[in-house]
Amino acid sequence: MEPIKRHHSLVVPFGNRELVLEGPVDPSRLADCTMHPGLDAFRRPKDQLEALIEIAGLEEGRIIITRDGDMIVGYVTFHYPDELERWSEGGMDDLIELGAVEVAKDYRSVGLGKKMIALAFEDGQLENFIVYTTEYYWHWDLEGTGLGIWDYRRMMEKLMKSVGMVWFATDDPEICSHPANCLMVRIGKQVPLSSVEQFDRVRFRQRFMY
Repeated sequence: MEPIKRHHSLVVPFGNRELVLEGPVDPSRLADCTMHPGLDAFRRPKDQLEALIEIAGLEEGRIIITRDGDMIVGYVTFHYPDELERWSEGGMDDLIELGAVEVAKDYRSVGLGKKMIALAFEDGQLENFIVYTTEYYWHWDLEGTGLGIWDYRRMMEKLMKSVGMVWFATDDPEICSHPANCLMVRIGKQVPLSSVEQFDRVRFRQRFMY
């Protein structure tokens, strides 16, 4: 499936300066940027920037960023499921993962996560896709935010619901390993019923769970 990629940008006031939200961004644009040192939730900032450049170069990959000048202070990633994960088993070309949302601690006061995700869905860019995200509590910045597990879970649910993602049941062992973990999904308006049914088969491996 040929994904629609229409570049959008948004300027957000931040103190006495402005932040720029934009995307999907090209690999070359990312290569001209640096990463905020606090963006280390998944790997070292330099390595994470390399990962973003790689994702941006994928046919289906899309990266939304917030930058302060040429320094990336937040990002959201979209890509096909990792081939080692259950979600790739259906071989679906219209199933895409909202993989990571990260905002540097000093920049979390203006709702950048919500704004970046909204930017990704503008102009119906993802109406041909089932977009899913897997929320695992061990990826959450509980220490940095001072939130408990359930408060953080509610915050993430609210964030994903802002673009129409809703909770979906699954028998995936990792998600089922802790009650705070969850699967959230948005089925685009142009997704065929056959894809929804295929996704249901991926969500549930055990027939008795249907």
